[in-house]
Amino acid sequence: MKKILVLLLLTQLSLGFAQGKFDSKSAEKFQKKINSEYADAKTSPLTAADLAVFKSLDFYPINEKYVVTATFIRTDKEKPFGMKTSTERTPTYIKYGEVHFTIDGKLLKLNVYKNIELSKKKEYKDYLFLPYSDLTSGNESYIGGKYIDLKIPKGNTIAIDFNTAYNPYCAYNHKYSCPRVPLENDLNIEIKAGVKKFHD
Repeated sequence: MKKILVLLLLTQLSLGFAQGKFDSKSAEKFQKKINSEYADAKTSPLTAADLAVFKSLDFYPINEKYVVTATFIRTDKEKPFGMKTSTERTPTYIKYGEVHFTIDGKLLKLNVYKNIELSKKKEYKDYLFLPYSDLTSGNESYIGGKYIDLKIPKGNTIAIDFNTAYNPYCAYNHKYSCPRVPLENDLNIEIKAGVKKFHD
């Protein structure tokens, strides 16, 4: 625990020197890309009825507060497990590590996972899966939580932009099978960032 706190302190100190460098372009690019995918019948998870009237997803305003540099801790001796989904399917994942960060002065932790089958593909060998839920889930955000795509970092820190959090396909269409957010990734804080829920 002491090691984690020291790493967090160093991370916060380095962030202090990096203030003023926030760039919203990556989040804006994410919004344009996901809207483009959802508007295209070939790549959209929307039902035919929703696709016919689709204009744009509803996003929280892009907020610098939700771009964090987290301490990344690689966890050893983890065992593969079948992650629960919205169906009977249980894809094999392994806990790859933990990310520790602060928002509004609150120390937070999330687990990051690796999909065993997906990681066998060259383009996804560095891919990490970060599912989470928070106090907006079921209110302004999709009840099933959201996902963020990450890549394995080279060092002991990792940038996480919650403005790029997106909903599982199940939020739009029940025909999909989506991983459920593990209980340990439920945050006791509001993360007002990323895609909002689709239907009221």
